[in-house]
Amino acid sequence: MSIDADRLAARLGETISSTRGAGGDAMGWLWPVLLRELARGRPVTVEYLARVTGRGAAEVRDGLGGLSDTEYDEHGAVVGHGITLRETPHRFTVDGQVLYTWCALDTLIFPTVLDRPAHVVSPTPGSGELVQLSVDPDGGVTALEPATAVVSVLIPDSGSSSVRASFCDQVHFFATPDAAHDWLTEHPGGTVLSVAAAFDLGRRLAQDMTAAGQPGCC
Repeated sequence: MSIDADRLAARLGETISSTRGAGGDAMGWLWPVLLRELARGRPVTVEYLARVTGRGAAEVRDGLGGLSDTEYDEHGAVVGHGITLRETPHRFTVDGQVLYTWCALDTLIFPTVLDRPAHVVSPTPGSGELVQLSVDPDGGVTALEPATAVVSVLIPDSGSSSVRASFCDQVHFFATPDAAHDWLTEHPGGTVLSVAAAFDLGRRLAQDMTAAGQPGCC
């Protein structure tokens, strides 16, 4: 399916941003720091975020309150927002640290945000056939197996308060375009992109949303 990448990036950015709660103005300083700390593979406390950002703990808590679906452990430390320490289908390895993400597009967005290369392994829904790729923030997708893999994308419902439910849960890797046929039938408003095109979309989202002081996709 042919798409206008600029228009799709703009629509995704606007719709995803509308799911964010209060505190959105703080995300330019909080969200990238949170991702970098989660990428170290350990829970991130409010107190630590306050120290590394130079903000007060109350301000950090307010900022976290503007991120939908943030995951916490039993001690109140953050264990996931886009990047997560809890297992999902999307394995995301950075600097040897095995992490996970909420969706396929996250794995293509976060190398740009982290400015670090990543290795990704994710199964095709249904068949379980693995898609494996290496992503470099400057070089793009440097390895892909199988080469026919695609990524599903669905414009989220702007009325949803959960970006994970309205968007992330529908964004998958498929080993071939044919493998995405059933998903496309079930989601007539969706499309599939080549992995290279999805990387370009993810990079646009990462750059546009961090520049605007808003968090990224999911």
